[in-house]
Amino acid sequence: MNRAFLLACVLALPATGALAQGSCSQGVRIVSAYYSEGSHTASGQRFNPHGLTAAHRTFPFGTRLLVINPHNGKSVTVTINDRGPFVKGVNLDLSLGAAKVIGMTGVGAVCMAKLGVAG
Repeated sequence: MNRAFLLACVLALPATGALAQGSCSQGVRIVSAYYSEGSHTASGQRFNPHGLTAAHRTFPFGTRLLVINPHNGKSVTVTINDRGPFVKGVNLDLSLGAAKVIGMTGVGAVCMAKLGVAG
């Protein structure tokens, strides 16, 4: 997904619209996007757009997160293996595979809970 497109989507989010819909009974509300391009991740792993992975700016590689779409209740567990997102206002980049599991089609609010670091 084009980074400029992501920025445009974030800027288009109304202050009380998309982020106010759905509630987070588990975790914290953040803004997430998804990406499907790249060959390798910052951790050195080969990028698999259909995998259940994510990019975060500071969480250690191997951190497992529960990500829930508050609009439909679908959830996925992802593992941090990359750095990003590099778009202001977006806190987490999901792989395309993870985004599909929760029914995410663009930039939007999700609930995120830290599960720990994989073993």
